Amino acid sequence: MSRPVVAVALRPALRPHLFDAAAEARLAALSVPAGGDPALVVTDFAAPPAAAALAEAEVLVTGWDCPPLDAAALARMPRLAAVLHSGGSVKHHVTDAVWERGLAVSSAVADNAVPVAEYTLAMVITAAKRLPEMERAYRARRDGRDWQYWSEAFGPVGNHRRVVGVVGLSRVGRRVVELLRILDATVLVHDPYVPETAIRLLGAVPTGLDELVAAADVVTLHAPSTPETRYQMDRRRLALMRDGSTLINTARGALVDTAALADELRSGRLYAVVDVTDPDPLPAGSELFDLPHLTLTPHVAGSIGGELRRLGGFVLDELQRWSDGAELLGRVLPETLPSIA
Repeated sequence: MSRPVVAVALRPALRPHLFDAAAEARLAALSVPAGGDPALVVTDFAAPPAAAALAEAEVLVTGWDCPPLDAAALARMPRLAAVLHSGGSVKHHVTDAVWERGLAVSSAVADNAVPVAEYTLAMVITAAKRLPEMERAYRARRDGRDWQYWSEAFGPVGNHRRVVGVVGLSRVGRRVVELLRILDATVLVHDPYVPETAIRLLGAVPTGLDELVAAADVVTLHAPSTPETRYQMDRRRLALMRDGSTLINTARGALVDTAALADELRSGRLYAVVDVTDPDPLPAGSELFDLPHLTLTPHVAGSIGGELRRLGGFVLDELQRWSDGAELLGRVLPETLPSIA
């Protein structure tokens, strides 16, 4: 097994979350540190202190806040052959210059899909039970009313025979569909890139987007952000949603017309769970912070805390495979990049 020269380019504070002591030891065993400094983290490809390390790097381990790998950056890395990304999307730093150089690119997107799908399942269940609204009302009333009152006050709550619509059979979307099997629910799926037979094999029902939105008790978004999907949930489509239904967005903020959603939430007609926004993060003055019927979280559906170890482990496994001449499991191809997150 050869030991490639590896440089690391990501937010410095992220590294210890990705790699604990055991993982750092494994990285040291699998590679030679670029520039001879095993603790080096590059944040600026043009910075003189990184020049020597980048000049000899054969593999670049990347993560959130990695600078763009444009032609100028790649000119400083003449020996670079592979980019192993410890996050999901590589669109933030992989440019056309990477493909023109013929570099291999890998992403931990499948591993990052695990917590996003778990979050989504939790929110589907929570939304159907109306738990956030019920919890707030229970705290406010403090009068000892039992389950019958709460059931009647909040309408037909619960997950029995609910209809869940999944928009986008991405890695996250596919895992969400699999997790939803634990519920007594009908699962509708819309994805124009996936054959209907493949959707049916997952136990779901292929459905047009408008039909899905109109039929579902919960609509959860897992489509990529592209020009075609911008404002996929616009004012017209939000109006198709059933009264009292819930929209969940853990994909990209640009999929939803925020102003139109805000109007629906203020009216009390719809509920929403929003983990990603446009812009992201939100400015302090955003109206989303004060809207009713909204569960708002700060882009935490993906890997955080101990979940980041899974991503670090995947990158090390990919590095092992690269060193052994084996196929990269997270390989990203230029022709499929536009249709993924």
